[in-house]
Amino acid sequence: MSFDADLSEFTAFDSDTDHPHDECGVFGVWAPDRDVARLTYFGLRALQHRGQESAGIAVGDGGTVMVRKDLGLVSRVFSNADINALQGQLAVGHVRYGTAGAKSWEESQPHLSTIGEVIVALAHNGTLVNTDELRRQLIELGVPFNSNSDSEVAVKLIGYFTQETHHLREGIRKTMELIRGGYAMALINEEALYAFRDPHGVRPLVLGRLTNDEGVAAADAAAAASAMPSDAASAEDLVGDAVVASTAGWVVASETCALDIIGAEYVRDIRPGEILRISAEGLVSEQGVPAAEKSAHCIFEQVYFARPDSIVDGKSIYACRYDMGRKLALECPVEADMVIGTPDSGLPSAEGYAFESGIPYGTGLIKNRYVARTFIEPTQELRAMGVRLKLNPLKDVIEGKRIVVVDDSIVRGTTMVQLVRMLRQAGAKEIHIRINCPEDIWPCFYGVDTGEQSQLISATKSVEEVCEFIGADTLAFLSVDALLECVPKGGYCTACFTGEYPVAIPESFGREKFIEGYVPRNLSKPEPITGHCVADKAEDRSWEEAHGE
Repeated sequence: MSFDADLSEFTAFDSDTDHPHDECGVFGVWAPDRDVARLTYFGLRALQHRGQESAGIAVGDGGTVMVRKDLGLVSRVFSNADINALQGQLAVGHVRYGTAGAKSWEESQPHLSTIGEVIVALAHNGTLVNTDELRRQLIELGVPFNSNSDSEVAVKLIGYFTQETHHLREGIRKTMELIRGGYAMALINEEALYAFRDPHGVRPLVLGRLTNDEGVAAADAAAAASAMPSDAASAEDLVGDAVVASTAGWVVASETCALDIIGAEYVRDIRPGEILRISAEGLVSEQGVPAAEKSAHCIFEQVYFARPDSIVDGKSIYACRYDMGRKLALECPVEADMVIGTPDSGLPSAEGYAFESGIPYGTGLIKNRYVARTFIEPTQELRAMGVRLKLNPLKDVIEGKRIVVVDDSIVRGTTMVQLVRMLRQAGAKEIHIRINCPEDIWPCFYGVDTGEQSQLISATKSVEEVCEFIGADTLAFLSVDALLECVPKGGYCTACFTGEYPVAIPESFGREKFIEGYVPRNLSKPEPITGHCVADKAEDRSWEEAHGE
């Protein structure tokens, strides 16, 4: 077996390029008596792992919307003076890892758009798959664009429909009827916060409630003070046009860890296809578009994207990954002296593997937590050793030992080659790689940066060939069935493992993204766009008729 994989083709200095990346993190808050910009800042800090290319905050003050955004990490984009200058009663924030569009200031979010004299700001997590035709039609209608992002297409559609119908919620609903893909969005104007999610629920979005100083749920305190009827709707079961009174404030976020950092109480997930409107009038829910018959939450949230302390459907991400490690030990046993995990996402699974296998768990890799992305181009020699910027082996712990290395995924294989070589140099006797998810074979089109199948090593090599390429003694992946047993019950998108795509991909969007011979399953052709669907949708007045307007 060869342990000398050619590193000359490696162009990425950052070892994170060998992991899948979610597009971004979204945060929104309505809290008239709080410093909403500061709450959003800390919410974005909690979501920083979801995107490091740019960060932005927009604030509504009842009269207008102000925005501050730039390329870089949240801590570098915002100063204390910036936060002090963003005063208002509601805000929306965003951290971006781009999968669609260029890496530029124009692509950073929130995206601003004007609707007559009203300014709106949109933060979007996910990817839309049918924006080319929609953009073309909007341009024909005289709508200008400043970037190539799918997020700007969404905000421009909302603006166009709102101007035509004079209802922002109707503008959102009409937009949801046209766009396809995976998305979770938060939008503000000067006085209201809106949150909405794709009908399959591919991308995550949760609702939280700020609490008062005494620690009592703000909604409960307000209900008592205002003598709210006992049968008034609650946010937990709210569906339809019933209103839940707003008090201390409401929060929406991509993950529950962003609620925890500001002391907000988790209420529930925003439902697939749902629109929430939060303002001084209260919290109102509307089913913008029908939910899909079967939900398709992104399984990589549990595998890699989400922080271990986030909660999904009542189960922590840490517990999910721990169980993945236990299943991995049952499916893929091996004789070894020690189990180690790759920091940070591989650690819970390594603990689970060690527990189930009875092999001692140890710390074999130390992570440098102060290394961010660098724009300084290294030499080829340094690039080949790029993984050492973030990870360094404990030689006295692993020397002479047979070790099991548990990681979350192998996407391109480049970082794993360097990691295995580094462990060999540190004296490891045997290296057995165990991955707590199935082989990543199919490209994602819903917000993960694996848009071309040829970039995925498991699409071009067998498990044995991947093992030889990375230089390990053995390699094994968790099965799809076992993975699904480790996460809360429900529908999941597993397209990256199975090729079963829940949302139809237009031929123009998927063209040349698949390797010859690979035929995706359940990839139906969407209905062709005929005529001018944007103009036709604007003329539809069914919502006004249903609401007596």
